[in-house]
Amino acid sequence: MTSEEYLFYADRALDGMAAILTELGDERANTRPGLPGANTPFGLVTHCLGVLEFWAGKLVAGRQVERDRDAEFTATGAVADLVARVEAAKRQLREDLAVADFRAPLRGPVHAHYQGTVVEQSQGGALQHAYEELAQHHGQLEVTRDLLRGQ
Repeated sequence: MTSEEYLFYADRALDGMAAILTELGDERANTRPGLPGANTPFGLVTHCLGVLEFWAGKLVAGRQVERDRDAEFTATGAVADLVARVEAAKRQLREDLAVADFRAPLRGPVHAHYQGTVVEQSQGGALQHAYEELAQHHGQLEVTRDLLRGQ
């Protein structure tokens, strides 16, 4: 896979998330659907940006990253601000991929959950995991949007 191919798919997921946030507006984007343990759309997208920061920024590009994963899921705010952060994350991902070597080792340790898996074997594995999260949460966001429309 090339960086260009990777960005094509990552951008589609991120653009889809931004479109859903915009469609929902501030109130619904900060609302949890009526399901146990459900996250708000705002929280899901904030989490995805944290995923990119950690996996692409820290483990691939070697940038210093401070992340509070738990706070990502409880984040709230204005949709316009989060959409601007999505656009900034897309630009940063391009910079991170410019220094990526898909076969090289990671530039930091993964969480214990991923040790001994293919995710920790290369920068390409870390990037694939980041995309896995984007795709998974984009789909989750689509379902969450549909639930919030029906409430």
